[in-house]
Amino acid sequence: MFRTHPSPTDVGASIDDIAPLIGQTPMMQIDYRFDGRPRRLFTKYEQENMTGSVKDRMAEHILRGAYESGDLERGDTIVEASSGNTGISFAAIGRALGHAVRIYMPNWMSQERVRLIQSLGADIIPVSAEQGGFLGSIALCEKYAREHEHVFLPRQFDNPANITAHYESTGPEIEAQLATFGVEADAFVAGVGTGGTVMGVGRYLRRNGAAVKIHPLEPANSPTLRTGCKAGDHRIQGISDEFIPSIVDLNEMDEVVDSWDGDAILMAQALCSRLGLTVGISSGANFLGAAAILERLGADAAVVTIFPDSNKKYLSTDLCRNEPVGEDYLTPRITLERFRAIRLP
Repeated sequence: MFRTHPSPTDVGASIDDIAPLIGQTPMMQIDYRFDGRPRRLFTKYEQENMTGSVKDRMAEHILRGAYESGDLERGDTIVEASSGNTGISFAAIGRALGHAVRIYMPNWMSQERVRLIQSLGADIIPVSAEQGGFLGSIALCEKYAREHEHVFLPRQFDNPANITAHYESTGPEIEAQLATFGVEADAFVAGVGTGGTVMGVGRYLRRNGAAVKIHPLEPANSPTLRTGCKAGDHRIQGISDEFIPSIVDLNEMDEVVDSWDGDAILMAQALCSRLGLTVGISSGANFLGAAAILERLGADAAVVTIFPDSNKKYLSTDLCRNEPVGEDYLTPRITLERFRAIRLP
């Protein structure tokens, strides 16, 4: 199924044709109660992007820059290592532009991710833990580029354009949309996969010397940012990929916050079943991280986060199963009430 691998010489759209499908996503104010006390936080609803995730912003920005620099030309093959959403983004945008796409992905990611990438006409190469997992995927990309001509490597974990994408799009959108709600950001919280989102948004919100708290988030089960290496297993796909990417500078950010993967699953389930927000597991983690920071800063603080993608890529995972409640979980202390969404032109 989906064994259609088009030629890299196919003529595709231009990058300007694709740009209107990416960005300008809604922002929501979510009202809830924490231990019975009224609270609210703000979040970007990133499944409104072209392929349904925040990674479309980075993929479009990197490919646009590569065209402008001449690093990417018609007929080149796009080759990337991904835990899922980035692979989907490069597969869709790359194919729209007329490129062949080859994605190396750890073989324990959800089957929905695999099938989506295949459905977009990309080649997907599963990488086992024995082959090195995430780091092995990156090494295999580099090996492929050495052995083949006309290959473009986005290198999402090392490419500064990943940060620039969010400095130029996500950050300005957050600031403008918060102004519509009549507030300015006091803190921003986001899970770290590549780190592009938290680094780019953080730099933008602090560009004029504003004292905005910038908190990277990781799974409590696998504290990679705190240890510098793989330290346990977790189920929050898309963050904590076993190493700290080179574009992440922890010195630019405030304290790392975390969420247990089971707690993130419960929170994502609650956001879906109580508010109708079809979000993935990392969105649950980000909500919990933002809620924890709000408790530190006070109820009047404006804490912002990201809902990176939808639940549609996790239907075969524990997101759609009964999850036991842990002793230290925050979700049982949270009662979701309502949300209000805005979208700027």
